[in-house]
Amino acid sequence: MLLLSTFVAVNSFAQEIPFVYDVENTGASFPKPVLPTLNELPIIEPLTDPFEWSDRSGRDTTFASWSHRRAEIKAEIENYEIGPKPVRPDTITASYANGILTVNVTENGKTLKLTSPITLPSGTGPFPAIIGMNSGTGSLPSDIFSSRKVATIAFMHDQVVTYNAKSKSDPYFQLYPDLYYSGEYAPWIWGISRLIDGLELVQDVLPIDLKHLAVSGCSYAGKMALYGGAFDERIALTIAQESGGGGAAAWRVSQNLGKVEILGSTSHQWFMESMFQFGSNVTKLPFDHHELMAMVAPRALLCFGNPGWVWLADESGYVSCVAARKVWDNFGIADRMGYSYVGGHMHCALPDSERPELEAFVDRFLLGDTTVNTNITTNPYDNVDANTWTEWWGTENPVFSERDKGGTESIWLEAECALYGKNWGFKKSTAASNNYYVTVKKGLNSISEAPADSASAIYFPFTTSKDTTYYIFARVYCPTANDDSYWIKLDDGPFENCSGLLAEGWLWYKIKSSELTAGNHTLTVAYSEDGAFLDKLCISSNKYGPLAKGDAAATICEPVLPVGVNMTRAMDGYALGQNYPNPFNENTIISFEIPTDTYVSLKVYNMLGAEIAELAGKEFTSGKHAVEFEAKDLSKGIYFYTMKTDNYSLSQKMVLQGK
Repeated sequence: MLLLSTFVAVNSFAQEIPFVYDVENTGASFPKPVLPTLNELPIIEPLTDPFEWSDRSGRDTTFASWSHRRAEIKAEIENYEIGPKPVRPDTITASYANGILTVNVTENGKTLKLTSPITLPSGTGPFPAIIGMNSGTGSLPSDIFSSRKVATIAFMHDQVVTYNAKSKSDPYFQLYPDLYYSGEYAPWIWGISRLIDGLELVQDVLPIDLKHLAVSGCSYAGKMALYGGAFDERIALTIAQESGGGGAAAWRVSQNLGKVEILGSTSHQWFMESMFQFGSNVTKLPFDHHELMAMVAPRALLCFGNPGWVWLADESGYVSCVAARKVWDNFGIADRMGYSYVGGHMHCALPDSERPELEAFVDRFLLGDTTVNTNITTNPYDNVDANTWTEWWGTENPVFSERDKGGTESIWLEAECALYGKNWGFKKSTAASNNYYVTVKKGLNSISEAPADSASAIYFPFTTSKDTTYYIFARVYCPTANDDSYWIKLDDGPFENCSGLLAEGWLWYKIKSSELTAGNHTLTVAYSEDGAFLDKLCISSNKYGPLAKGDAAATICEPVLPVGVNMTRAMDGYALGQNYPNPFNENTIISFEIPTDTYVSLKVYNMLGAEIAELAGKEFTSGKHAVEFEAKDLSKGIYFYTMKTDNYSLSQKMVLQGK
């Protein structure tokens, strides 16, 4: 039977929920789940359900089953991300003298030595303690701990594996040469646990309260602290400061945010090399980092962010924290998990405004003060719908919920199905919506001003049904700062440069918002830099950005030849020209060519396929012909015209802008 902390909470099910455990892993006896290969894993675009069993046989939200489910998450993270964390070796010795804890760990005939400086408060103790990555408190203000008589313990991680310079000569890999494929986080958190083993062995001479241990770190060390607290249940409080991608941030969410630390761009030293097979397959990960955080439950976790530092992907961290907190909330202990995302300060420098939040967690979870308020969810993300990522939980259907369930309107437009000039072309990609995207011809750049000719533009006619604010989102792939901009124009307004759309994969960006009236409108996109790829648009009264590939467009097409190409040609001399001018206001000319005398039908259709006008229906002599189309009574929008003969049927698109 596990020995539990003296501090317990009782939730609505009258279960005792411990604050900490006396063993490293309460789920050690559970068998590992099946761990499929990449090809065998299902696609899950939203955040994975932390209560769903790994074999997808069902879910269990009871606290009685949490240790088992937590063990499954641990096995998945070890298998797909960091490598295995070995269990405690049989041979460990420890000593404490002159403020230094020394721990010797022997395995495979080799010995690894940990030495940790410890600062004890005055008095006899035992004292609660914080283990800081490379210093006594990590990057947190030391006075918060010294003033509360909290001991500080430094974990010197290079004594295990050298930071960003992993080699087979590292002490850890001398003990475990077969685990050299692991990333650095697995050895580091193994070292934290061995340090705690040492604290247990010297209790008679070192007065540390082992039921009230914390870990802390910032940036890469914030990830280390998070992994350390998640993987060792003897840690009562985990403080992950600005841990970013690979820490609190969820890989799936970060993939939608632009130039942030995504799975494909993080360190190949910190993580297993095999993890990077998920770089372009992040939706196949059977877990995400909200579940790494959830492994800390039911113990205490506090996450700090710093939204001004883009690389940290703190919007993703916020979404991940909201998702993870649902686990604590499910057990009736939501105030044991807090997060605070406050910007305007240097990286790893806790601002004064966040000191009370840290102090509250220290007072409650290291000192046992139950009067403080630890219900902390500070963030600036009112425009981020975090719950969209988790609404599917419990449904067995891992898809995003309906975007416009609240009465908003979203209009989806495929770039390759729009009217685009001859300077543009389409390319095929299974990663793109409808399998196609568009890009301008190589070498065409117009950074200082928008190109004026229609050959350089793409026209997106659309119709809104409300008088309200609409947000325009674009799904783009812009791999460098020299290939990350477009010119955009709404209706008859001026062109605006839309830049900073860095994306090393397909991402959604909000490129404009505007008050629109119900009716017909046109968005014009012109090239700025030649390496920017455009997949799709979403014009929506929902302020939250789309996810993944978004919903299907109303009209899916096979791409057609660009505007400006003189003729759409069939065999044997039949051709249908692009109308001129295009776009047009009231009148336009349509030309066609036939190689022999024949009957020709020429009709105009709207986007729904309804016939609008018949421009020709008679015998024509061989050669070139032109007819005029008058459209003054029609609404703005996209129309098709089709020429039919006894032998061929040819079609083109045109756009009516109106007066």
